[in-house]
Amino acid sequence: MKELAADVLVVGGGLGGVAAALAALRAGRTVVLTEEYDWLGGQLTSQAVPPDEHSWVEQFGVTASYRALRDGIRDYYRRHYPLTDAARRWTHLNPGAGGVSRLCHEPAVARAVLEAMLQPYRGGGRLTVLQPWRATGADTDGDRVTAVTGRHRDGGEPTTVTARYVLDATETGELLPLTGTEYVTGFESQDDTGEPSAPAVAQPGNMQAVSVCFAIDHVDGDHTIDRPGAYGFWRAYAPAFWGGPLLSWRSPHPRTLEISERSFTPNPDDDPVGVVADQRLNPGDANLWTFRRIAARKLFTPGAYASDITLVNWPMIDYFEAPVIDVPDAADHLARARELSRSVLYWLQTEAPRPDGGTGFPGLRLRGDVTGSADGLAQAPYIRESRRILADYTVVEQDLSHAVRGDKGSVTYPDSVGVGMYRIDLHPSTGGDTYIDVPSSPFQIPLGALLPRRVENLLPAAKNLGTTHITNGCYRLHPVEWNIGEAAGALAAFCLDVGTTPRAVRADPSRLADFQSRLTSDGVELAWPDVTAY
Repeated sequence: MKELAADVLVVGGGLGGVAAALAALRAGRTVVLTEEYDWLGGQLTSQAVPPDEHSWVEQFGVTASYRALRDGIRDYYRRHYPLTDAARRWTHLNPGAGGVSRLCHEPAVARAVLEAMLQPYRGGGRLTVLQPWRATGADTDGDRVTAVTGRHRDGGEPTTVTARYVLDATETGELLPLTGTEYVTGFESQDDTGEPSAPAVAQPGNMQAVSVCFAIDHVDGDHTIDRPGAYGFWRAYAPAFWGGPLLSWRSPHPRTLEISERSFTPNPDDDPVGVVADQRLNPGDANLWTFRRIAARKLFTPGAYASDITLVNWPMIDYFEAPVIDVPDAADHLARARELSRSVLYWLQTEAPRPDGGTGFPGLRLRGDVTGSADGLAQAPYIRESRRILADYTVVEQDLSHAVRGDKGSVTYPDSVGVGMYRIDLHPSTGGDTYIDVPSSPFQIPLGALLPRRVENLLPAAKNLGTTHITNGCYRLHPVEWNIGEAAGALAAFCLDVGTTPRAVRADPSRLADFQSRLTSDGVELAWPDVTAY
């Protein structure tokens, strides 16, 4: 068995994991970072999900390192892509001009920038990356995690990593059951949380849908894929709350729940320069082609792109038949989620109603080269809801719901380690619930939500912190996950530097102030200016 040792082990190389590793490395610590897929970056890369961000992202409300990532993506396009002069001058360049975000881009660009941010530490010998690698077991000693063991995806001897701090940045909170760390899944009860929107009885198997995204363009020729084996099932599938078949242009509007029809116009003759996405005012999903478009051909010199490229993360690919966490047939359901996405593509190519009265868009071409996968879909499923630690403090709906708090704004936490902002955005769930998509107030990330109630040296660094099923809906987005990871990595390094524990930092006002000062000096914002609810 191979053995490695580091000050900090970060398991999971998504956005939270990369941010955690960078924070610990900036503080002078050695880090082992692991990732089970071929690309680092999680949501932004292997899952192929353009960033969901708040309205003020260009001015404030994100960490300095997250802003450096965003700036690096734009700089990469300006350095390496054949942009038009107008696009090159666009200060807040949005390469896809998508309606979901002010920075819609190809996943491989984010991967390149993330790798560049990590490379100096790889070269300097303080960062070791194990990839593609997945944890399979852990050793504990009382309330401490002493080592984590895992294997390369393609086999070989196992590797055991010992570290003084272990950060779980996986998409599903994989280390929590492996280490015996207490956690919760699904929908908590109202008795547990006091949340007005929670059910009377806890529903641990009721979790948000997972989605397998994919990229497409629209070019000459017939690019229809083979009919998926499960196509007949999905073609007839009609959830009770959907208002008709899942495979259609009609679906519940996430905010009003009214059954509404989306349009779909490949390669519209639009002028993308200067398009500003603002989900607070408009979800941007009226035309599904431009909703999550990641390459707008008119931003590039003529002939560089034969077509726009759009990313399919639409209502109809949400898989909510069953959860994929803590169930024995999780692999089967993940395979069915991929089959659903292939069925959606086949429907688009063969049966989808066109504006001209015809059916099917055979010119739609699957772009597996864009997502870096052999089967053309995203490498990894987009898993919106993780296992979540039972934390010293749990963020609840009444902390930030605009319906509950009104103009008072969200709760202010004295132990804030960052900020975030998004609507409470819950997709249909495995318990039969439809969308919950309601306004929230700009919120903070409390240190108490990063502290397991018992285990001393394991920290959540992604969507597995102390939130509920409801508040996960606004803590799960890209910049918030990054901030959570950055705070966890910085906390581990701080505790090693001063010889204390995370729980002691929160309990000691002086130590807490010192840690918060370190965060702010690193460009982590701890409070919001006066802004309006989402």
